[in-house]
Amino acid sequence: MCAFPVFLVDCLFTRRHFTSQVLDFYKLKAAKRDFFLKPPALTVPVFVLYGDPLVWPTPDLLHCESIPQRSRLHRWEIQLHRHADLAQLLYVRKGWAELNVDGQLTRVEEAAIQVVPALCIHGFRFSENIDGFVVTLAMPLVARLQEHLGGQSAVFNEPGLYRVGQERRYIDTLFAAINNEYNSEAPARDLLLQSLIGVLAVWLGRQVMVRDAQERPERGQAYLSRFAQLVEAHFTQHWAVERYARQLGITPAYLNGLCRRLRGQTALGVLHQRLLLEAKRNLLYTGLTVNEIADLLGFSEPAYFTRFFKRLAGVSPTAFRQASARG
Repeated sequence: MCAFPVFLVDCLFTRRHFTSQVLDFYKLKAAKRDFFLKPPALTVPVFVLYGDPLVWPTPDLLHCESIPQRSRLHRWEIQLHRHADLAQLLYVRKGWAELNVDGQLTRVEEAAIQVVPALCIHGFRFSENIDGFVVTLAMPLVARLQEHLGGQSAVFNEPGLYRVGQERRYIDTLFAAINNEYNSEAPARDLLLQSLIGVLAVWLGRQVMVRDAQERPERGQAYLSRFAQLVEAHFTQHWAVERYARQLGITPAYLNGLCRRLRGQTALGVLHQRLLLEAKRNLLYTGLTVNEIADLLGFSEPAYFTRFFKRLAGVSPTAFRQASARG
């Protein structure tokens, strides 16, 4: 019998305690339409679960269902949308899936887990023989997992596709256990359910460590993981590199050195690329004007935003939007 991490006991809550809190936490507004590939400049819907803009269907801090359960209702296509305060784990066990995750298109034909962070724009298309699960995690649970994962916490901060490979039987068993426990009313259900989620999070975190060791065999990844979290929280506030370094307890020079060695660009470059990504998302998937996007991203003047965007993207925001609309 596997010994589950003790820390998970701390993140257990009674079902009654969560009911009102979670429903209040997820009162989100959804747009009327969205598209799987290259939609016009319309707002991408924000859902709790796909197709449900307001209702979190469970008193738990997680939700589990099979892929066919929802995708069959939508003719095997989940169009572009995002979740404001949720992360998702999509396990493709059998069949094929076409994934659009923040504009990155991938076809999966073998067992794999796709991590979808909060606010990540994503859409899926599945074969009719698809088999697998979707596990949705509320941010309070994600935050607790990140706290205890430490340097492995980047698994929930950025999209990632993790091939299961020779561990297929182990992952099959783990997801099946999560699904069975989620749908049960057995004693100590919450303890076992969230312990299983903890085991899955640790497995994913180890995949991140293996990937990073292969791609970037350097120390300092823990600093960069924390840097990424800070950037996500404050990029629209235009913090200086010095302030990020101070929050991390390191010097700006050391932070820049880490970014150059492990990310291939300066710390300022990382900040600029995050702003650019958010600008492109808003130009592609919302009806906001350039001036409104500039204000949303913290630019004091629209002209500053236009110059910033053109310098990094090579074209003006308006030209970028027009070119994307033409397809």
